[in-house]
Parts: sequence; structure tokens; C-alpha cells
Amino acid sequence: MAKLGLIAGNGELPLAVAEEARAKGYEVLAVALEPLADKALSSLVDEIRWINVGKLGDIIDALTKAGIKEAVMAGKVPKSMLYKSKITPDLRAIKLLFSLKDKSDDSILLALAKELKKDGISLLNTTDFTSNLLTPEGVLTKEGPSENEWKDIAFGWKIAKEIGRLDIGQTVVIRNQAVMAVEAIEGTDEAIRRGGALAGGGAVVIKVSKPHQDMRFDVPVVGLDTLMSMRDAQARVLAVESQKSIILRKDKLVREAEDAGIVILGISDKTTS
Repeated sequence: MAKLGLIAGNGELPLAVAEEARAKGYEVLAVALEPLADKALSSLVDEIRWINVGKLGDIIDALTKAGIKEAVMAGKVPKSMLYKSKITPDLRAIKLLFSLKDKSDDSILLALAKELKKDGISLLNTTDFTSNLLTPEGVLTKEGPSENEWKDIAFGWKIAKEIGRLDIGQTVVIRNQAVMAVEAIEGTDEAIRRGGALAGGGAVVIKVSKPHQDMRFDVPVVGLDTLMSMRDAQARVLAVESQKSIILRKDKLVREAEDAGIVILGISDKTTS
């Protein structure tokens, strides 16, 4: 049986990846990053190691000692932890951080992929184990966007793609063709709350992949937490790039969105031009 290493951050995505990997016949060893990973992951994998998120040497050692040659990363590791003294990096992590030209997501994650490769571990695409979770094209809720909201989506798509190209973030919040918020280090949920407060209700949220998205990591993900942030912000529309983003617990998400009067749809270059 083929072995797969799962490097698990926070949220529900690692659980979904574990389930699909085992369904595909993999024996799954999870390296659960403390304090981020969900305790429920233990019951969905063949073996699990709980390791502090800053201990890069221990993480790689756990994978190599288990004979892992292929691994997948799933779940967010908030970069803000670097600036809030929430991570105590080991020597290998310190060396990696000092080798970076900058602290952008791409720089950190590409360096991590190279570090794993040194020990014979290849990172696979997250989407290899989430094919059933990719966001479909089109309106998912019963109600669709209004004419003005479609204008906001088209306007926000270009801006979201540009901030993705610059590796700033993946999400923008728009109201009447004006930018209310651009996601940076705070993450999608906080950007939605901030932008929604400035919009005073009725905001449109657009989340996209980077123009040259590396599907091994940082694939855009939306789920019930995203919806909760939109409720708090009294936002009106969630537009997510189709086929290049992951939507968790879609049926439940759509039901709850409809109850809250929120529109959800999958968009692409074709539908925003």
C-alpha cells in the first residue's frame, strides 16, 4: 500500500484530504501541527504525530522515519503567528526563514517544498485529494447576484487577481465598485469583517487563486467559517473562483447561505469579462 504524509494545519480541509486519500488506497501518516490541527484528524488517519508548528526538523524527521516519499499540505498555518511570538522555530526552521528573500507566502512555501525535497519527499497537489470539493461554475444558491452585484464581481475579480499576482492575498471586499478591504496577513475572515463594516452591509466578497497558483499549497478554501464572517459583516455575495478553489461541506454551506440571504457562486475569467 502506498504511503502518504499529510502535513495538517487548521480547519476542516486536512480531514477531507485524509478521507479521500484513504479512499484512494493510501496509508496516511498525519503530521498534525500543534496548536492548529483538529483533534478529530486522529480517527481519520492510520498514524498521527503531533508536532509543534515551528519544529521543521521534527516534522521532516517524522516523515522520513515513516518511509514517506510523497506528502500533501492541507489547512492554513496563519503567517501572523510569526509576528505574535506564537511559533518557536527550531534550527532548521530558523535557517529556512533566514534564507528567504522575503516573507511572502510563495517564498515561504516554495522554500519548504525544497527543504522536503532535500530529504526525498515530494509535495503533491492538494487538489489531487479534493477533486470532489472543487468549486463548480455558476450560481449555487437559489438566488443569484443583482445587476449591480455582477458589476462588483467583475470589478473585484481584476483586483483580486492582481493582489494574488503580487502575493498579498486572495480576497477583496467590494461595494458599489469601490474597494472596502484587501486581504493581507489577517486572512479572509478578518478581511470580510473589516470590509463589511466599512461597506455598511451589502458587500460583495471575491476570492480567487493566484494567476500562477501552485496547487501544492495555499489553494483558496471557503467553508462555514467564511459564511459566519459574512453574516457578521452583513455581506451579500460570495464569489469564488471555480475549479481552482475548494468549497467545504457545500450542501450545508449553500443551505445556510440561503437561510441568511447570502448568494454563493463560482466564477471564472469567462463569467467576469
